[in-house]
Amino acid sequence: LIGRLMFELPEEMGLIAIAVRQTQGKGRGRNVWLSPVGCALSTLHITIPLHSNLGQRIPFIQHLVSLAVVESVRSIQGYEDIDLRVKWPNDIYYSDLMKLGGVLVNSTLIETTFHILIGFGFNVNNSNPTVCINDLIVKFNKEEGTKLKALTADCLIARTVTVLERLIDIFQEKGPNGVLPRYYKYWVHSGKQVRLHNEEGPIAWIVGIDDYGFLQVHEEGKGVTSVHPDGNSFDMLRNLIVPK
Repeated sequence: LIGRLMFELPEEMGLIAIAVRQTQGKGRGRNVWLSPVGCALSTLHITIPLHSNLGQRIPFIQHLVSLAVVESVRSIQGYEDIDLRVKWPNDIYYSDLMKLGGVLVNSTLIETTFHILIGFGFNVNNSNPTVCINDLIVKFNKEEGTKLKALTADCLIARTVTVLERLIDIFQEKGPNGVLPRYYKYWVHSGKQVRLHNEEGPIAWIVGIDDYGFLQVHEEGKGVTSVHPDGNSFDMLRNLIVPK
């Protein structure tokens, strides 16, 4: 429905679809995303001019959305230390331990405008199948003696979209360097050692993200190379970057 509507509405009109429950959620590739009641689930339509900073670096959109989800919580006064983080290229994590959300971006170029559909889902008030944001708040309150209130999916979807709009504006004005310091503040990979291709593969260290949103790794004896997100998957449990 939203895929048809997005071409019929004026460009200045925002469009978002929000679901309480999803029965056929999709992830990257053939992955399935389980979406019980308690998740924040939405698909957002935005347009990006081809000849703009972000239009020339479309892979960055998934990073901006992941960052916006994390900042939707951690930019609230008192919630700054809730341990939500981003995992390259498109996941939201509790510390580096457990996934609680993801982002899926589809783009269509028509003439000189990208029409982007951004699907994002993250656990807010559902403890299963992994962990949720309100679980982290309860844990934080117990450990720190605070009384932070539980958050709602509606509130966090609204905050995510608002933060995303600001991040896009900053990126369009300043390019990657305008947002990467904020991204690195919350990502889980700094200085991590990984193996490439398989468990016996060459050792590499994660360096950062290049100007096009691709992961940069430093492989022994070969220097820094970039890893394309659509051709590779990051297995956090085994510290592997493997071709899909």
